[in-house]
Amino acid sequence: MFQKHLGRRSRGVLLSILLSVVLVAGGWTAFETFVQPGGNRGGLRPSQQVKSSHGGSSSLPDGEDSQSLRFVGTSLGALALGAFGCLGLRARERLVRQSRGGYDSGEELRLPEGCIIGDLSEGCVEYWATPCAEMTVGVLKETALQSGTKEIEKRVSATPASVKMLQAEGFRVVVQAGAGVNAEFSDDDFREAGAEVLPDAKAVMHQATIIFKVRPPSEKEVGAMRKDTILFSMVYPAQNEKLVEKLKEKNITCFAMDQMPRTLSRAQAYDVLSSMANIAGYRAVVEASHHFGRFCAGQFTAAGKVDPAKVLVIGAGVAGLAAIQQAKNMGCVVRAFDVRPATREQVVAAGGEFLEVNINEDGSGTGGYAKEMSKEFIDAEMELFRQQCAECDIVITTALIPGKPAPKLLKKEHIDGMKAGSVVVDLAAETGGNVETTRPGEIYEYNKVTHVGLSLYEHMPSRMPAQASFLFANNMAKFLCSMGPKNFFFIDYDDVPTRGSLICRQGTVTWPWTPPAPAPTPAPKEEEVAEQEPVAQISPEEESFNSTASAAAWVSFVVVALLLAGTAGSTMTTMLTTLALALIGGAQVVYGVVPALHSPLMSVTNAISGLTVVGGVLMMGGGLMPETLSQWLAALAALVSMVNVGGGFVMTRRMIDMFKRDTDVSQFPELYALPALLFVGLYGAGSYFGIMDLAQESQMVYLVASMMCIGAISGLSSQQTAQFGNAMGLSGVLGALAGTLGLAYAQGASSAVLTQIAVVLAAGTGLGIGVASQVEITSLPQLVAAFHSLVGLAASLTAVGSALQHSSTDAMHATSEYLASGIGALTVTGSMVAFAKLQGLVGGNAKLPGGNVLSGSLAAAVAAGLYAFLQPPIPGFELQTLLAGTAAAAGLGLVVTSQVGGADMPVAITLLNSASGWALAAEGFVLSNNLLLGR
Repeated sequence: MFQKHLGRRSRGVLLSILLSVVLVAGGWTAFETFVQPGGNRGGLRPSQQVKSSHGGSSSLPDGEDSQSLRFVGTSLGALALGAFGCLGLRARERLVRQSRGGYDSGEELRLPEGCIIGDLSEGCVEYWATPCAEMTVGVLKETALQSGTKEIEKRVSATPASVKMLQAEGFRVVVQAGAGVNAEFSDDDFREAGAEVLPDAKAVMHQATIIFKVRPPSEKEVGAMRKDTILFSMVYPAQNEKLVEKLKEKNITCFAMDQMPRTLSRAQAYDVLSSMANIAGYRAVVEASHHFGRFCAGQFTAAGKVDPAKVLVIGAGVAGLAAIQQAKNMGCVVRAFDVRPATREQVVAAGGEFLEVNINEDGSGTGGYAKEMSKEFIDAEMELFRQQCAECDIVITTALIPGKPAPKLLKKEHIDGMKAGSVVVDLAAETGGNVETTRPGEIYEYNKVTHVGLSLYEHMPSRMPAQASFLFANNMAKFLCSMGPKNFFFIDYDDVPTRGSLICRQGTVTWPWTPPAPAPTPAPKEEEVAEQEPVAQISPEEESFNSTASAAAWVSFVVVALLLAGTAGSTMTTMLTTLALALIGGAQVVYGVVPALHSPLMSVTNAISGLTVVGGVLMMGGGLMPETLSQWLAALAALVSMVNVGGGFVMTRRMIDMFKRDTDVSQFPELYALPALLFVGLYGAGSYFGIMDLAQESQMVYLVASMMCIGAISGLSSQQTAQFGNAMGLSGVLGALAGTLGLAYAQGASSAVLTQIAVVLAAGTGLGIGVASQVEITSLPQLVAAFHSLVGLAASLTAVGSALQHSSTDAMHATSEYLASGIGALTVTGSMVAFAKLQGLVGGNAKLPGGNVLSGSLAAAVAAGLYAFLQPPIPGFELQTLLAGTAAAAGLGLVVTSQVGGADMPVAITLLNSASGWALAAEGFVLSNNLLLGR
């Protein structure tokens, strides 16, 4: 591979040099032969005296020797010219690749034969993407002054943590001396992180191919940048047209972080506006409490009762929700208003009371912002604000419209009606303010009401520079690292976050950008329309009859199917009863879960799916170590299941804790350990003293565990009972493990096997807890997706192990083995693709070519494999058929999930979670285990 790679890199240079030599030599020979016969040039003698460098003279040979010397000299000159020319072309190609980061098409790049854009193989990827090791990220010290206050900008666009993130990708990082001092990051901190500290901005811009900044650069700073520099910064192009023109003239490729598409799920990791708005909302309450002359929380004292402060938040975006939560944490009575009805649940979840007007009008606009409302709505809104301002002590406004002045929500008359000592914080001050009496960038008092005109993205974040810099720098680093494959940089102009934030490149202004509209549906041909018969209108009675008939048909089908299944015996009847009741109960309790708790719900159900460990434990055998292949598969299934169990409940707890407030009364979750100890302790004690029969009592233990697992889902219906739900899920899984160990002992497991089981369970649990505890809170959703794959893997391993142990089984068990293995494999690959897209390892829109045809073919292969497994055409090849069907199902999961866009990946994860549940149910049929069916 190295020789092949070396040939591709050097073959063009060597060939160019040789051709140059041949061309010059041939031209010189022709010139001497046909133009100047005899070698006499310009009438000079063949032999002439030339002064040496020492002041003497030397004689050049005449005749053929002189011609040969001229030929050699010319050839050497041509050789040097060709070498330097080719090196120059290579250097120019590298500069172009560094400045653009990518190419619009493979034609412009002239990729080697067999290479395409997106090929990550060695010897190909470097032709369409730039190695990060060849690029330098420069971090400048902020010099902008805040409007009004004239305070220096204290934030910095990189921190030691983000520097390490960039270096892990391969980038070299240089930082201007003192860049992070105002944000509490010293130059030594950056040096310890691996960055190089340079003395001034000029030195940074001279070395950097990529520049990081927080505030828009000044025209002077743009003038000092090298041409073809890549800039990442806040720009606000609508307000800074001259700056955009200057960037264009300087041939700078600029990404405006304030133009990042905010409604795309994947882009939330790069959204500096949301990060800064979160800080601004928190800081707005802190600033208001500083200027408010009374307690925020209510108190009962010997001197009398103090009422809590009443806070009105206008605008329930990121900043508004952060303000609501912080005001609630400080003990205030919080009210909020937003023209978008969809924000009601978010306001209530944050602890506020949602206010409404009596006009039904939706103010939801594009890009996650609000739109302008009708005159009737505005009039009703003004009346509501007049009433609320008269009652409230603190008013915080956050309403912004991109590219336009902030809407005036509070008039002078509203402020005149407020109580003396009240405070107004106008976070929209940077674009004129929401309050008519606001002075942008100033804190002053009007009519005994303090006005804080500190803006959302300029003043407030800079007043918390360390926290703001940490979030801003992480957004910037993650965005840069997302642009290209691992350790390479590439500008993909089809990538929505990349194209949406691109302001200008290569001397061309690319802003504003409108995403391409979906292709219009082709109009039907006239002849086709003419041939269509008019559709008869059905009466309400006929529509009602059709609806009822359809429902009756489905019910009839289920009744017949269950009655036929009952002919398989009492065991099948019992298991189907358990499965049906579990489906009905699970569906009912899930309907009650609020949207804000969907992520913890997925986490806890995924943890409960780790009960695939039951199948692994019951199939484990040998001694201290497994002895057969099926026993090894069972041990591996138990191990990965416990990783999922241990990590799943830790993730759920961390997600639930995100909603906790410091002022919340403790729910004393440690008390939930009592029923768990009683559950496991009574079962163990009863079995030890011979009061309970292990084999028979384990079935009751399974019933109790199933009820607790359903209670876990029900508990996550609200924040108040979420701790209960997590505790019930954990208790149910612990009880199920205890029952399984008792059943294994009753079935004759030796002490050596029990020791093996204990070691596997402990190792898996510890590994899962360790991983889930260390992962950043923002990465928990993709970790849930990764843990999904472990459930599917355990189900597949258990099914294959069961097939190895029992080569001849009835049709019911054979079907269950095939489905458990196939659905498990589909869950594995689908979950890993979902993890890769959420983590940014692959593009959110990355799809496999011909996905629909391929997925249909794989689905047909899975179905054909099931038929062949039940009716083997060649006896003795059942296991090979099972493995082939499992591989086809794994491919199906890979193809189908790759077709899902990044924004819809949470929905795909939910479906994969359901698939893991079906894999668990299929495993229950394989092992005739009611617990796995009841899950």
